[in-house]
Amino acid sequence: MKALRLALCQINPVVGDIEYNTAKIIEFINKAKEEEADIVIFPELAITGYPPEDLIFKTSFIEKNIKAVKEIAKHSKDLITIVGFIDKEIDIYNAAAVLFNGNIEGIYHKQFLPNYGVFDEVRYFQKGKKNSIIQLQELKIGLSICEDIWYPENPINIYAIEGASLVININASPYFIGKIKKREEMIKTRARDNIISIAYLNIVGAQDELVFDGNSFVVDGEGEIIAKGKSFEEDLIIADIDFEQTFRNQLKDNRIRNLRTDYKREENLEIINIDYQIKEKSSITPEKIYLDTPEIEQTYKALVVGLRDYIQKNNFKKVVIGLSGGIDSSLTATIAVDALGNENVKGVLMPSMYTSKESIEDALEVAKNLSIETFTIPIIDIYNSYISQLSDIFKNLPQNTTEENLQARIRGNILMALSNKFGWIVLATGNKSEMSVGYSTLYGDMVGGFAVLKDVLKTKVYELSYYRNSIKKVIPDRVLKKPPSAELRPNQTDEAELLPYEILDEIIKMYVEEDIPANIILERFPENKERVKRIIRLIDTNEYKRRQSPIGIKITERAFGKDRRMPIVNRFSEI
Repeated sequence: MKALRLALCQINPVVGDIEYNTAKIIEFINKAKEEEADIVIFPELAITGYPPEDLIFKTSFIEKNIKAVKEIAKHSKDLITIVGFIDKEIDIYNAAAVLFNGNIEGIYHKQFLPNYGVFDEVRYFQKGKKNSIIQLQELKIGLSICEDIWYPENPINIYAIEGASLVININASPYFIGKIKKREEMIKTRARDNIISIAYLNIVGAQDELVFDGNSFVVDGEGEIIAKGKSFEEDLIIADIDFEQTFRNQLKDNRIRNLRTDYKREENLEIINIDYQIKEKSSITPEKIYLDTPEIEQTYKALVVGLRDYIQKNNFKKVVIGLSGGIDSSLTATIAVDALGNENVKGVLMPSMYTSKESIEDALEVAKNLSIETFTIPIIDIYNSYISQLSDIFKNLPQNTTEENLQARIRGNILMALSNKFGWIVLATGNKSEMSVGYSTLYGDMVGGFAVLKDVLKTKVYELSYYRNSIKKVIPDRVLKKPPSAELRPNQTDEAELLPYEILDEIIKMYVEEDIPANIILERFPENKERVKRIIRLIDTNEYKRRQSPIGIKITERAFGKDRRMPIVNRFSEI
């Protein structure tokens, strides 16, 4: 079989570091040459990193990225190279350059620009208006970029009618729970509907709150995966395409033939002719497919990669965490060790008069299991000093959450002092359930440079903890079983103040992630109507607090921040 060999380069670029990204692309081109590849492919905006956001408004940034394309082209001898970059004509485009033997042979412009959720591409780019086919003698290969393939009427339809055997789709597709399976099924459907092979290439790594999972793959014209890359790791995926088999299948299928009957080629089709002879291979590459991993494992990996890249790409090394003996700080510390190594994680115990002996024991046991250095800084004397200084102005007033929040703010001050002195990044330990209802203290337990669990509901915190313990037990059983508590006053528990977390998280999913009207949510929980009303009011009124929280890793389809944009000054209420 004379096969076309693809090398899909699943790389982890750094936004704005064009020199680093260019060097990595050249490194992978050389690896692809060693694999006797015919075409080497790089992800969407691989040269700039994704998303570059308002860096795009800097003309020097655009020019530097174009210069990098020309540099990469020098390394394309005897190897067709496809790489994502920002193209500039009278406007700018999210583009794919086709390089060969030192030349830019053609450029494809992304046609469907996402402008929802975390995506703002309409803010930056002009829409492309042409479909592009690479012609290698009798072989035709269509080009598309990310969103182009998500629409039922997309460039693939035209490519199939034009007789293409393969579509190359380059991506920067961020992870959320359920996305990997959803994406694969969609690509399989596109392949089957058009009787065409599809090479789907995604980036890997993290940028701010987004995590990219990789999971690049190639499907044949029957929608079967013939090669697949790793999850959350850089990878070089080699796949051999039997384009003659694809052509035979297309000939036998009436759907494509019927579409061709009334098809008239439009001016918006560009043919990129390349004088290239498909290499004779020393051997056919066997299928390389990594088995699907459980969703909980994927989610855990996303958190690890999200934290690792945020710290390392910002040129920091060490993090510091307030260890309370609770499940949130225990899981955060565990993820931090898995991401950065135990030598780069510091734990701080800050007991008060309400901190139980068991909580101190549990925090120390987690630290011991993770082999991280800890410091114990009691806050009782500092707290009493605050109360003394405030005694005149607070005279004759009962204690309330003010005194509770003072404890949290003292702890926040201590963590930030350590950060300031040693250059350690404070990791906030709050979860999505708490962020949703404002069950946290501004300038207290909300302080930090990064919030690992910001988009993780409390019930998912438990799932992730049990999953991590199934690999190696690090979180004590008592932490997993005791009622969660901030321990800011005697006998305080989270669920007594809010709702059982199973109910609370279901409300948050419905109201925040799915935009289900409040009246329907109330009907779902008739026995807790007043408490549910209170939860919905808390979600609505705590937007001001969420805006001041550190960014965190997006793992759900709708996270706080770019995904869900609510006004702070807002008098609309469904309750």
